Amino acid sequence: MNTGLAILLMVAGFALLIWGADFFVDGASKVAQKLKIPQLVIGLTIVAFGTSAPEAAVSISAGLKGSADLAVSNVVGSNILNIGIILGISALITPLAVQMCTIKYEIPYVMITTLLLLGLGMFDGKLGWIDGLILWAGMIAFLAYLLWLAKKGTGASAEEPEPEKKTPVAWMIAKIIIGGVAIVLGSDFAVDGATAIATSMGWSERLIGLTIVALGTSLPELVTSVIAAIKKKADIAVGNIVGSNIFNVLFVLGTTALITPVAYTEAFIIDNVIAFVAGLMLLFLVLNKKHELKRWGGAILFGFYIIYFIYLMINPFGYGV
Repeated sequence: MNTGLAILLMVAGFALLIWGADFFVDGASKVAQKLKIPQLVIGLTIVAFGTSAPEAAVSISAGLKGSADLAVSNVVGSNILNIGIILGISALITPLAVQMCTIKYEIPYVMITTLLLLGLGMFDGKLGWIDGLILWAGMIAFLAYLLWLAKKGTGASAEEPEPEKKTPVAWMIAKIIIGGVAIVLGSDFAVDGATAIATSMGWSERLIGLTIVALGTSLPELVTSVIAAIKKKADIAVGNIVGSNIFNVLFVLGTTALITPVAYTEAFIIDNVIAFVAGLMLLFLVLNKKHELKRWGGAILFGFYIIYFIYLMINPFGYGV
């Protein structure tokens, strides 16, 4: 496959992923709203799962095709980009208020899952089915927490819900199904295109997964969070990213490891550590009187990602780890 065709295939894949995720999230969110689920819980579950669907589809597809580096780097790269670029840009648009439950439980859980992935990967250099079960156990624990959160009523928006046109339930379900199919097809195209580009340009799968593929699969999060920030819906903006990062590690890599063993190379250690540091920075930046990610905090996160990107360009194969 020539480079031009590979780029077209990858762009087409990303377009399908974004369109499919948007369709999926829209349908699923409307169903959740009909069930009167709090806004924060929607952000941490339906929206986070929907916007993590591209990462899931790409990592599973990459794992099945033997592109282990792409499977892991897609998730780790997306998590770093989610905090550095997406929350950074969102906070630059408007300061993002963060609920206490997110500060006390959800952000620390992001950091715990990141360390868990690091430990499992370093233990034997791969993620096998036992590791997949451990990650899924963490996922079930997080879902149990969300169930408790929903019953408690935490995260209910203080705003009056905006009036919406009544949408038939059948069309909501159809959007979820159509979106899911588009996500699967898009992921297949994106993996094939990205792998071909990496091969033709001499880039490692790790590098292209941490940058181009991570950006492509994170576009739904970027669009969702930026729009949420513009609309002053910080619960969705922050909850989407925090929930998505948790889903990426526990659900995406957990499911991939259950389906097929995935190699965890030494080069991923530094990337995993950087993902942990990004979560730690986010936690410290919202520990203020107003519990906000302020504009200057967004600038720090954005700058942190730029430094990491420069590191990747200087050290594309992860040598010296």
